[in-house]
Amino acid sequence: MEKIAKLTLTNHLKNFILVSKPGIIMGNALTAIGGFALASKGSFDSWLFLAMLEGLAFIIASACVFNNVIDRELDKKMTRTQNRPLPKGTISPKTALVFAFLLGIMGVFILSLYTNLLTLIVALTGLVVYVFIYSFSKYKTSYGTLIGSIAGAIPPVVGYTAVSHRIDLAALILFLMIALWQMPHFYAIAIFRLKDYEKGSIPVLPLKRGMLTTKVHMVFYCLAFMMVSTLLAFFDYAGPLYFVVMSLFGLAWLILSIQGLTCKNDQKWARKMFFFSLVIVIALCTLTSFSG
Repeated sequence: MEKIAKLTLTNHLKNFILVSKPGIIMGNALTAIGGFALASKGSFDSWLFLAMLEGLAFIIASACVFNNVIDRELDKKMTRTQNRPLPKGTISPKTALVFAFLLGIMGVFILSLYTNLLTLIVALTGLVVYVFIYSFSKYKTSYGTLIGSIAGAIPPVVGYTAVSHRIDLAALILFLMIALWQMPHFYAIAIFRLKDYEKGSIPVLPLKRGMLTTKVHMVFYCLAFMMVSTLLAFFDYAGPLYFVVMSLFGLAWLILSIQGLTCKNDQKWARKMFFFSLVIVIALCTLTSFSG
């Protein structure tokens, strides 16, 4: 009986972790670290860093759980999401909502106690956009991804304002960079998971406007990202190493996106775009961390 009880408890904990989407939390934490380090300018406050990261993680987890509740019927239709806790029924919607509120309260408490009001407002703005705008707009418009990119670009600004107490040009550049980066990243996902989105009747751009239009959009966003990513160096927020590396990575991503216009295997190309986008964001956050 004791072993069964332990197994049940372990399963419950696993379900609560899964419903909070730890992968999304980690990905957003990475960009927040880059923003925090950039604003620190060599004077790194470890306690403030941990508080910012912990508070933001709770806010993101809260947003993800709310999103899972909203998407629970959709998730039943899609192969990659049908085994999530809510579609499977291992967590009830009511329990998930309580969990989401508790996570949000913890995040607000930590950020308000250890950071500053601006950081709290920025973090909550991301939650509101993600939960109340993106979560519903993606069912109605192919440009839901664009709305989602706004929420996804909030974490580096949270990291930056936790240190700087202000939104300046560097914060705006960070926001714009991550927003632009997300577009080809998520369009690539939409391409290699197209059948899943079709099952869920989600009007992603490849389904609504076609593959070629989507690829042209991706080329545009890769070009815009390459240009904007160099601005941190142009305005002396980052050094020559950052400029050279990000220029090369940006150019490589742009070339890869252009190759997609004539490729024969869209799935294979989209996966390359996706994985290279991960390399780029890791490089970006690493370089901004050392530029601070």
